Amino acid sequence: MFYIFLADGFEEIEALCPYDLLLRAGIPVKTVSINETTLVTGTHGIKVYADITLSETDDHFEGIMLPGGLPGADNLNNCEKVQEYLAKADKEGKLITAICAAPYVLGQAGYLKGKKATCFPGFENRLDGAVHCTDKVVTDGNIITAKGMGAAFEFGIEIIKYYKGEDFASDIAAKTQH
Repeated sequence: MFYIFLADGFEEIEALCPYDLLLRAGIPVKTVSINETTLVTGTHGIKVYADITLSETDDHFEGIMLPGGLPGADNLNNCEKVQEYLAKADKEGKLITAICAAPYVLGQAGYLKGKKATCFPGFENRLDGAVHCTDKVVTDGNIITAKGMGAAFEFGIEIIKYYKGEDFASDIAAKTQH
């Protein structure tokens, strides 16, 4: 299972575009509310019902995603359970992804030391130890980061590529850009 963590104040497109693409690719994925209920409000006031809450997750996951947006990224950063998932994913070499402001969560926790990464402009100084890149999407080992909303599609395709390979990801991209 691939978990997309949603906190109040998340950037809607950064979460839902990759979510949609992963579903199309047949990758098991669930949106996870860090609230006590499945209702989460995005940074632009759009209300979304997550598939499950944190209490319904388990340790059998293949990767995680942190969407950006503020205060969404801050809320994810301050969530102890999200930090536990990041630590487990890092220790086990599972996929860790973050977009927009959210890569700072990875930087502050030390997961970007010596790794190439990108983020929303203005958050570069919070990518502690990272080799900052200006590309829209950057993959370094088991970590994928992206700049922001405008990179959400490419970000989702890159996650698909990580799991299912270049040809499969290119096919999904082509089918969705007609």
